[in-house]
Amino acid sequence: MTDPFTEELDALRANSLHRRLRVMTNAADDAGAAVDLVVAGRLVNFSSNDYLGLANDPLLRDAAKAAIDRYGVGAGASRLVCGTRPIHAQLEERLAAFKRTEAALTFSSGYAAAWGALSALVDKHDVLILDKLAHACLVDAARASRALIRVFPHNALGKLEDHLTWARREHPHARIVVITEAVFSMDGDRAPLAEIVQLKNHHGALLLLDEAHAVGVLATHGRGLATELGLGREIDVHMGTLSKALGVSGGYLAGRRSLVELLINRARSFIFSTAPPPALAAAALAAVEFLESDAGERRRLALWQNIRLLASQLPPAPHGAKSIASSAIFPWIVGGEADAVEYSNRLAKAGFFAPAIRYPTVPRGSARLRLTVTARHQPESIHALGRALATLSRREPRD
Repeated sequence: MTDPFTEELDALRANSLHRRLRVMTNAADDAGAAVDLVVAGRLVNFSSNDYLGLANDPLLRDAAKAAIDRYGVGAGASRLVCGTRPIHAQLEERLAAFKRTEAALTFSSGYAAAWGALSALVDKHDVLILDKLAHACLVDAARASRALIRVFPHNALGKLEDHLTWARREHPHARIVVITEAVFSMDGDRAPLAEIVQLKNHHGALLLLDEAHAVGVLATHGRGLATELGLGREIDVHMGTLSKALGVSGGYLAGRRSLVELLINRARSFIFSTAPPPALAAAALAAVEFLESDAGERRRLALWQNIRLLASQLPPAPHGAKSIASSAIFPWIVGGEADAVEYSNRLAKAGFFAPAIRYPTVPRGSARLRLTVTARHQPESIHALGRALATLSRREPRD
């Protein structure tokens, strides 16, 4: 029988877009943080979103183990049937206090949180306005919502205002929702949040802000960009993840109590999903409590020391500007997909793990190494990465 999928796979390989899974073993430091990977040799990992090094922290592991002893492994059912445990409610109460909102609701993933939000908030009579670089989960959820969709070029306030004016004029009774990220996952830059808030208020729209890569990184105790700018109360829907700086997995939405009650009743990815394992909720609760502690703030400040150091050490990318210390994400843009794969392979030979990021994750012609730094990286590793990239950038990507 002819394999119906081979032709498609061959096309991906021919265009340097084929991906494969790598089986990796963490190599933890003395404090339990996995800063290295064992994959075809020991490599220093500069690709993880575990910004504070919490994913292997004994604090979270102990919390998860205790929850397994108390609750078992699985939740048994969806939250609305019989899956809600006290630890789920405790986590949501703590998240709401952390984000300084009335309530919060957790989901099995950030992707599920995006789908839950938009399935609950809009329908075919409403309008969604997205930044062009909004995460794929938000784009997919927007398409599935059946709402009218308008996209504005990345951080282009003038075009955003045009879309808002059009939406309010042509659909006066619609619910209009602006969707953007606090820190953009592939570019590491920030949204012009103050200006976006002014525009959405002027036009009577709502604002969904995804702070996946801002929580744990920006503002005192890592409360995110909205808090850093004093705009927390201006955000109608706070969206975030438990799987980046918090070191676990899952997502959340926070805001008014009425918003959360509506989500419980309409968010399909919440209603029809088995509840997250209690052990993950317990670990996430421990992570939030850690962020709010003095030790957590010291860890965040250590992350920023490394962010500034990496910004100072990275050479200009072949197709990018000089790196700036805006977040823990540094896009080192090389252009072509094959070139990005080659740079990644050469970097691995030098002892560093940084996979090539290619279309459709980023637009064609902007393939890159997406470098991330954590609080656990040692200065000598950051200096060595800078030297390795400087050496590579002086050579043609392919011999």
